[in-house]
Amino acid sequence: MTSPRLDAKIPGGNISEKWTQYKSTVALVNPANKRKLEIIVVGSGLAGSSAAATLAELGYKVKVFCFQDSARRAHSIAAQGGINAAKNYQNDGDSTYRLFYDTIKGGDYRAREANVHRLAEVSASIIDQCVAQGVPFAREYGGLLSNRSFGGTQVQRTFYAAGQTGQQLLLGAYSALMRQVGYGTVKMYARHEMLEVVTVDGKARGIIARNLVTGELERHFGHAVLLCTGGYGNVFFLSTNAMGSNVTAAWKAHKKGAFFGNPCFTQIHPTCIPVSGDHQSKLTLMSESLRNDGRIWVPKKAGDTRKPIDIPEDERDYYLERRYPAFGNLVPRDVASRAAKERCDAGFGVGASKMAVYLDYASAIERYGKVEANKQNLVNPDKATIIKLGKGIVAEKYGNLFEMYAKITGENPYETPMRIYPAVHYTMGGLWVDYNLMTTVEGLYALGEANFSDHGANRLGASALMQGLADGYFVIPYTIGAYLAKEIHTNPISLDHPAFTEAEQRVKGIIEKLINIKGNKSVDHFHKALGKIMWDQCGMARNAEGLKWAISEIRKLREEFWKDVRIPGGAMEVNPELEKACRVADFLELGELMCIDALNRNESCGGHFREEYQTEEGEALRDDDNFAYVAAWEFHEGYEWSLHKEDLVFENIKLTQRSYK
Repeated sequence: MTSPRLDAKIPGGNISEKWTQYKSTVALVNPANKRKLEIIVVGSGLAGSSAAATLAELGYKVKVFCFQDSARRAHSIAAQGGINAAKNYQNDGDSTYRLFYDTIKGGDYRAREANVHRLAEVSASIIDQCVAQGVPFAREYGGLLSNRSFGGTQVQRTFYAAGQTGQQLLLGAYSALMRQVGYGTVKMYARHEMLEVVTVDGKARGIIARNLVTGELERHFGHAVLLCTGGYGNVFFLSTNAMGSNVTAAWKAHKKGAFFGNPCFTQIHPTCIPVSGDHQSKLTLMSESLRNDGRIWVPKKAGDTRKPIDIPEDERDYYLERRYPAFGNLVPRDVASRAAKERCDAGFGVGASKMAVYLDYASAIERYGKVEANKQNLVNPDKATIIKLGKGIVAEKYGNLFEMYAKITGENPYETPMRIYPAVHYTMGGLWVDYNLMTTVEGLYALGEANFSDHGANRLGASALMQGLADGYFVIPYTIGAYLAKEIHTNPISLDHPAFTEAEQRVKGIIEKLINIKGNKSVDHFHKALGKIMWDQCGMARNAEGLKWAISEIRKLREEFWKDVRIPGGAMEVNPELEKACRVADFLELGELMCIDALNRNESCGGHFREEYQTEEGEALRDDDNFAYVAAWEFHEGYEWSLHKEDLVFENIKLTQRSYK
């Protein structure tokens, strides 16, 4: 039964009409009143930049905070493959409902129907918005926008800009943001990190931010606070996230009363460059778009040490095509990741570490080459010509990804298959939000990856960019009005208010405590130790015994951190180690909650794979009778959490065992 503390505020009516009806009836703020209202946006990625630009254009006063030196450097820039939208340009059967269905099914039936349908509805508008901003999406010969396939779908709905879609979309949102900065409606605070939420009478009224250049703590008021701060994959230390990506803003909100939803739902991406040694500080993602044309395989013979080009076709196991004939190499990420792990664990892995599989473009190069030869009216071209033409087409579609792989590995992926292995990528968990994107703290919102709402237990590829821009451009501008319409008589609260003073003192106390420990071990020592525990026990596979052990070990590690961490330098200066220490302190608390959540969820679903709960064929085995809910955790002092449940009601999609065969 849904906890009385969790009111999702889902509108009534048919699911296809909820959002339209909501927009037509939601409270509005008139232009003159908007100029009186101040909104704080934390984070400048796609969700943050699009929200800030749109809200400022509507007339609100907006402050934007990012810890990077420019909003352009937000981690959204790293997204490569594309952005989904139900425009059906390919005339292959796509629709709003099919995108809705694919997303619910891909998330293993652990997402909220109303939010996902809204996402599918606004997806088409995102493309129009971005084209108007000049985003250089790939186009067909006749000028129409091009699409490609991604995992978990049987249609082509992914719009893309070569292998740098995130960068191009962010530049579009950044341009819109900086236009408002130029008008004076947005004030940018680069190199500032939010370290506390300020609440007054239970409502979010501002933040405490640290100036990362001077070390000064600053107080900032807002009638509402929007957290657009991304995910928490770096709790694993090694992930595809930028090294600066962290959970601090969301975690501070959680400790101020914002419930944390589904923290154990972590996405493992199947297409990453394998770990090469202990020296690494992050991992590199090879876009899922490569699975659009590449074929994944391992040798049929365990322990085969031959070069891939020396292994004949009949001695190769294209295991995804064999196991999942309907979807083949385009199964969802969680399915592909587990399949790669199973093959490697069984002794069929490749490369020096044997913890990798091949992603092969030979057949795609030949196929494209033959098509291009026909287009050029070449009669009976030899194989060398076909391969040359095919490489040109592949370079046009995926060139920068191939270049990146070659620079990192020293291997030519046009000549020999890439080696890939799963790695931590995205987090479906995040702050619990209602239909309005508001957390359980009034006036505090979470957008994009920072919230839990749209992806269930597994995110389909090319949906992160879609959610970030949907929340920022098309959802929050409406939903925030429902709250701010009641706040037009609230005057700006003085920065000398006791709530601001108390919050700043709390932040100052934590920083001073960290600086004064003067221990013997670096911040990275603790971060790596935490990451190993999390990856081994709460990564691609989990079990009760391992999770209980992990919880115990994380508590010991956290205690040691607060006794023996070493932070050189002082607080009132540029100090990257202090920044890292503050973030790792939060990871050490989040890690425990992730394991508690994983231990509590006695089922397998999506990226949460409990070894005790699987089918005879090794697939995830859900328990819909007992776990068809959002786990929303409330923080209590002393590192205690209580569980609140939001029951998931499926009125439009039938709950079934996922099958991609």
